[in-house]
Amino acid sequence: MATINIRSDVKDPFYRYKMERLQSKIEGKGNGIKTVIVNLSSVAQSLARPGAYVIKYFGFELGAQTNTNPADDRWIINGAHEASKLQDYLDGFINKFVLCKKCKNPETDVVIKDGRILLDCKACGQRSDVDLRLKLSGFILKNQPKKGKKDKSEKKAARRAKENGNGNSDIKENGSGSGDNNSENGSNGDGDYAVEAGSDDELTRRIKAGAEELDEVAEVKDDEWTVDMSAEAVKARQQQLPDDLKQKLVLGGDEDDEDGEGGGNSKYDQFGSWIVNEAEEKGSVTKLDDIAIFMKAKELGIENKHRTLLVLVQTIFDDDIAKQIPKRAPMLKNIGTSEKHQKALLGGVERFVGLRGKEKPEIYEQTSKILLVLYNEDLLTEEVLTKWGTKASKKYIDLPTSKKVRKSAETFLTWLAEAESDDDDSD
Repeated sequence: MATINIRSDVKDPFYRYKMERLQSKIEGKGNGIKTVIVNLSSVAQSLARPGAYVIKYFGFELGAQTNTNPADDRWIINGAHEASKLQDYLDGFINKFVLCKKCKNPETDVVIKDGRILLDCKACGQRSDVDLRLKLSGFILKNQPKKGKKDKSEKKAARRAKENGNGNSDIKENGSGSGDNNSENGSNGDGDYAVEAGSDDELTRRIKAGAEELDEVAEVKDDEWTVDMSAEAVKARQQQLPDDLKQKLVLGGDEDDEDGEGGGNSKYDQFGSWIVNEAEEKGSVTKLDDIAIFMKAKELGIENKHRTLLVLVQTIFDDDIAKQIPKRAPMLKNIGTSEKHQKALLGGVERFVGLRGKEKPEIYEQTSKILLVLYNEDLLTEEVLTKWGTKASKKYIDLPTSKKVRKSAETFLTWLAEAESDDDDSD
């Protein structure tokens, strides 16, 4: 599903904070007419707010009854209300109950203290008050979340704040034995290349250095499109690629992929070939422009396909991938962050590390760092990463290599499990 910027006043297509556009359907007629918001849970999750807050806000603004705790995820407002109108009201909710009053960043948590509602910004550290005169403020004070386990996003934000404050890295060097609990990943001799994690401070410096190198994405001008992009030209360049590169990009279709693969000349092959040719012309993958890449994917009709991420991971990075991800993160996020997209992204990482590792075994030492940056950029979630780490798969690369990649990610996966355990214990 296409996404939009959380802040409607920001028109940058690569603004990092996204949400789905509200979708509604009107059911019934007469006095029984009602509006069902189909994707309210997803939108609320993007805003890091309970769905009850959003639906109740709509109810107050529209003067209509709502349900605040549906068992079947059917969020209902009495009456007929167009999605576009609800989207406008959602902007009001975001401005009043989500955005930091100082930096206008939506990365805030709701904190209730001494009868006040505070927005605690994880980006700038500001704590700003919510106007208690608003009707929803009364609802929030009366419906405070129960004490218990923290929300995943809250845990993540808290860990980030702690790390930034202490100057420590996310990943702690772990002793041997963590892989012994997972026979699928560490007991068959395929995990020869274990991660040799550097010091915590060194890893932090490397990741921060990558973030500091970000340049603002330049706008694409019409006269910059100098490469012949006709179907004949694309096909001709595709045929000129070395066989090993074709093999590197082309995968068999699967049951979840409605497009499938076209015998070496699918839309994904054309996309990958175009990126490779562009990189050769410009002299480096780092000189590829994000907007141009996204526009090419859109031209081929694959700008929101999960397999597009599989191609991108293999073509827009070089051996300094861990430093390069932050710059590309907004574009990757714009393509999609669903579970299917995340799995394809991890598949791309498997192929990137596994195929390069055949000639450069030292590339396996970067696996944990790559996953850490993808996690910190909100491209991968704890749930998907944990599930990925439990079992090797031959879907994206041969099984022995898949096991080897997971073995090399043990440092990150162990840290992720321990961090989750620490958060649960602190509750």
